[in-house]
Amino acid sequence: MTHQFPNANESRLERGKRALAEIDGEAGHNVIAALADIAPDFANYVFEFSFGDIYSRPGLDLRSREIATIAALTAMGTATPQLKVHIEAGLNVGLTKDEIIETIIQMAVYAGFPATINGLFAAKEIFAARFPVQQE
Repeated sequence: MTHQFPNANESRLERGKRALAEIDGEAGHNVIAALADIAPDFANYVFEFSFGDIYSRPGLDLRSREIATIAALTAMGTATPQLKVHIEAGLNVGLTKDEIIETIIQMAVYAGFPATINGLFAAKEIFAARFPVQQE
């Protein structure tokens, strides 16, 4: 994403869908589609506000935004499904496994060991699925 000021001809919804596709690919759209089954207006709010307004702002690249998001979700300690989505997103935008692990470990200082342990286990699960160990 170029992180230029929003195109005046592009709606918040269109901009949000484009940003989400760049960050999460099909997985992000699947989450929003599942949410739309129960709360279609809220699904649009996620597209428009989260991705159309916030993620599309200039000032931070997507790597930096995902580091901040992984840190915040880890610190919350109660958002494991969302943390897993953003660990995947971090990998999609070029974060390394080490950068993700260090971001999560940094949260031990501010959020405590339980939240950090939960975050590390979420990362372990995503890494295992994304980078399966080859058996010889």
